[in-house]
Amino acid sequence: MKPYQHIPIADCNEPLVALSSDLDSGIITIDPHPYMSLGAPYGDRSPFFVRQGILERLQKSQVYLQTLQPNWKIAIFDAYRPIPVQQFMVDYSFVQLVESKGLEIDSLTEDQKNSLNAEVMKFWAIPSQDPKTPPPHSTGAAIDVTLCSFNSSVGRIETIDMGSPIDEISDRSLPDYFANSSDEQEMEFHGDRQLLNEVMNHSGFVRHPNEWWHFSYGDQIWAWISHEKLAIYGGVR
Repeated sequence: MKPYQHIPIADCNEPLVALSSDLDSGIITIDPHPYMSLGAPYGDRSPFFVRQGILERLQKSQVYLQTLQPNWKIAIFDAYRPIPVQQFMVDYSFVQLVESKGLEIDSLTEDQKNSLNAEVMKFWAIPSQDPKTPPPHSTGAAIDVTLCSFNSSVGRIETIDMGSPIDEISDRSLPDYFANSSDEQEMEFHGDRQLLNEVMNHSGFVRHPNEWWHFSYGDQIWAWISHEKLAIYGGVR
């Protein structure tokens, strides 16, 4: 079990609401959605849904970002994730990790499987069907975000380079990976990660310890990090 999964949930029953990509409001959704492009089984559900309170906090964070970087926007990489999608992405990430190491799944030893699976699970939640231990993204309270800017000279949104891609299974994904670097580019990566954390913290979100992009409010991870006794968002089917 993950350390946050023992925290009880008293769901406040807020509805899921759609995130609409709107340049004027400042919240941008990344399209095409990366997991849908891989064939993840969303069915008739959309990844760009969150609980009502999460949307309101996102809007507050975006307003705050505008005071710090007027031409920058919050970009939503991923939000609501049904459990079958969570399972699909865990399996996909395991295969990708195996291939990246030049190994073949059919020839892995049990020790290798366990070691590789442990790497994957540092960054992916368990696709649990138990209502007491829902994956954070299945609650509608967890979001993967990055920063982007509007380039008026070319009339398009450009994603800010944060030093590693979202979902990369490596130490580069750790929020403070570049904190002690003296390299100018890497110092910029750290500064932008700090900015993202600041604007999300402004409206109450907390950041996942292993992922610079993952923020949540009201789920079990939030309760664990914030030393709250209860989570207020449980799984949504």
